Amino acid sequence: MSPLDAAPTALIVHAHPEPHSFSTAQMATAAQALRDAGYRVDVLDLYADAWAPTLAREEFAPAEGHFKPQAEQMRAVENGTLDATVKTHLDRLLAADLLVLSFPLWWFSLPAILKGWVDRVFVMGAVFGGDYGLFGDAALAEKRAMLLFTTGGPSESFRPGGAFGSMDDFLFHIHRGMLEFVGFQVLDPVVTYGPARMTDQERAAALDAVRASVALIAADSGTIVR
Repeated sequence: MSPLDAAPTALIVHAHPEPHSFSTAQMATAAQALRDAGYRVDVLDLYADAWAPTLAREEFAPAEGHFKPQAEQMRAVENGTLDATVKTHLDRLLAADLLVLSFPLWWFSLPAILKGWVDRVFVMGAVFGGDYGLFGDAALAEKRAMLLFTTGGPSESFRPGGAFGSMDDFLFHIHRGMLEFVGFQVLDPVVTYGPARMTDQERAAALDAVRASVALIAADSGTIVR
């Protein structure tokens, strides 16, 4: 086995419509930090790729009766008829040792295009359900995942008693309901608070902090949230 074959793989799924945004710069910084740590880095830029976020009947083989998305996913896995783009993204997800979801926090959650990626690519029958269970029995057990995101508000707004409340409350449905649900060990998030309100020097320092945080994550495969 060559050193390249032995290298861990990180899949970064990025969701920001502006290629010159701080969010995109943050993603690029994290990607380079992972490369510097010996990772092979695979980047999916959902906006640049014009990803279609809607889980729709049209991507499945014709079926009679009511459309039941998860049942159709199961059938597509069994019959080898998954949408070709979804299948490609699913293969890249399954090949990754580390999943990084990169995004701006919109309405205290994921941008719609990224939620739609989860809807379509976390395929029932391929990552959970069918031959797999949930959580520790799901297909992505023993793999790691983390959130890399920006906010509009300052950090003090996302603390207990702050204007918005604890950040952990906003992330629970992503950490537990999406990532842990399909087996991932969830790492602490890497967050830049309010970059739009920063000076250029402060943004540069924030990117340095992102680089350092991701380097620590890459160096310690045992550090998880739970």
